[in-house]
Amino acid sequence: MRIPISRKSGKGKNDKGSCRGGPQKHLFHQDLKQAAKDADFVIEAVLEIIDVKRKLFAQLDEVAPPHAILATNSSYIVSSLIADATKRPSKVVNMHFFNPALVMKLVEVVKGPHVSDETAKVTYDLSEKLEKIPVLLQKEVEGFLLNRIFRVIGREAQWMLEMGVASFEDIDKACVYGAGHPMGPFRLMDLTGIDLNYIMSMERFRKTGDRADLPSPAWWKDT
Repeated sequence: MRIPISRKSGKGKNDKGSCRGGPQKHLFHQDLKQAAKDADFVIEAVLEIIDVKRKLFAQLDEVAPPHAILATNSSYIVSSLIADATKRPSKVVNMHFFNPALVMKLVEVVKGPHVSDETAKVTYDLSEKLEKIPVLLQKEVEGFLLNRIFRVIGREAQWMLEMGVASFEDIDKACVYGAGHPMGPFRLMDLTGIDLNYIMSMERFRKTGDRADLPSPAWWKDT
């Protein structure tokens, strides 16, 4: 954690005082019960695999206080697919931070059909207390707001690369210097993790059976 914090401090994106104090504000536990037993609000950030998340939420439901809200930081899995693994579905909510979370301001809060008004409000208000800029989705939709847009851009970028239309460097340049994006789709995939994109695509394919949802062959053909 200290490496990215110090880098952001050096670039002037976080003041040095807040960076030095960051690690001291965290307590780390290897035992889930010890970590969650007194929590008012839990944010999960494990692999984007539905079975892994459901198992963890069932465990959290057993060890976290009954009043605690259980949020998932999933970038595309809706919380209604997780909520029934617990006995508190109205307190299970999507709270999606963007990477790197220390720098990116946006947080997507998703009010699924099972989420209570109070849970949505507490999650939204917590985002603001964390000095983020939350947006509230009134309906569940896979991928939420921004990742649905990025998915379309990413698919087109990968198709153009595979068809030999342009190099990935030039595709990225077009997005940066033509559309004003801070980075192109390929650099973005490097930042968020090509492995994560692969896992998400495979999970989507298992759900839909649509071969168009399969990961790009360029992700695995040389491995």
